[in-house]
Amino acid sequence: MQQLEEKIKQIKSQIEKAKNDYAIAKARLEDLEKQEEDILKEVRELGVEPEDLQAEIERLQKEIEEGLERAWSYLPQELRR
Repeated sequence: MQQLEEKIKQIKSQIEKAKNDYAIAKARLEDLEKQEEDILKEVRELGVEPEDLQAEIERLQKEIEEGLERAWSYLPQELRR
């Protein structure tokens, strides 16, 4: 009988732990969803739709590279290395 009561206590303890873990995970999910919403809002305020974000990043990277190449071309030859 003692073993049965101990097993029941263990099961109850595991259930409570699972409930706590679930509550923590749910709160974390809500926080992440809010962060996602804020980021998407900020991206749209910058004039970019979220689905176009990768293309915009690539465009900006290309623009930066071109700007760097132009800057290097303005340097005297002896300073370019």
